[in-house]
Amino acid sequence: FFFIASWGTKMIVDSFNQNIYMEKRGLSLVGGIIIVIVFWLFCSMPTNTHTFFYRNLINDRVTHDISTTQGYLGQIKDGSVTADKIKDKQKELLNKIEIKLGELKAEIENDANPGNGPKAQAIFKDFAELLGVAKVEPLTYTGTSVQDRKKLYDAYRQKVLILSESKLKNIEEQMTPKSNTYKKDAAKAYKDLTLTKKYIDEEKLSLTDAQDVKTVCEKLNQGYSTIKTYQQFADFKNEADKATYTTANPETKVKRLLSVYDVWVDFLTGKFGGLSFLFWILVSVLVDIAAFIFFDIAFKKQA
Repeated sequence: FFFIASWGTKMIVDSFNQNIYMEKRGLSLVGGIIIVIVFWLFCSMPTNTHTFFYRNLINDRVTHDISTTQGYLGQIKDGSVTADKIKDKQKELLNKIEIKLGELKAEIENDANPGNGPKAQAIFKDFAELLGVAKVEPLTYTGTSVQDRKKLYDAYRQKVLILSESKLKNIEEQMTPKSNTYKKDAAKAYKDLTLTKKYIDEEKLSLTDAQDVKTVCEKLNQGYSTIKTYQQFADFKNEADKATYTTANPETKVKRLLSVYDVWVDFLTGKFGGLSFLFWILVSVLVDIAAFIFFDIAFKKQA
């Protein structure tokens, strides 16, 4: 393609060269321009720019992709997110119970209407719903003094907290996976990426070798697939990561960097910040222009 594009520049130069005889100069000029646009502007230059950009960025991109993927695989294999979710669910229940206990205390110790009345009974129904029991049995009420009412509330509080222990245990049992398969799969994918990073650092895998990059992508794909399968056990840092790892067909950041088309789309949509990509466009254009000049000199027509 670059050779054809170079021939297109020669056609343009020759069309302006009045020292040589040429039929249909205008056609040669238009044809040369079309050839340069198609074979250089749309093919050769974008590919060269991608090559420069890829070689400059690939090491950091692979390191970041492996690190991020291992982070989520680590959460899955260690079960840390599951444990945190269980604690959060249990804490949420205890907070609701404390709020209801506060309402019950205010009702029982109300001087204007002391004791275990209709409103207190409504609160007991709320307790039954929170604790997953059919009914919270009322206690015998025998007095209206401040001390009696305090004793009654303390007794109810103790009863509710005892019932809550069973509910807390039930939450843990329901949210704990019955099988450890997800941990084993995540551990394997995590180990494979650890070895992949080790081989890259030891230069046993080269990120400029197509087959080696394919190997890296395969290991990353395995990690992405594992995270997607067990996404309920991962706590994503942001919505972008969640979308990346849980989409219908996850695409690794490294694989996307391999594609000339995808890299240019990301550049044009503003996903590459800074002037790095513009710099490599400039370098690519300058290198190609220099090559065009040498080509035109080498194949220059003489009068």
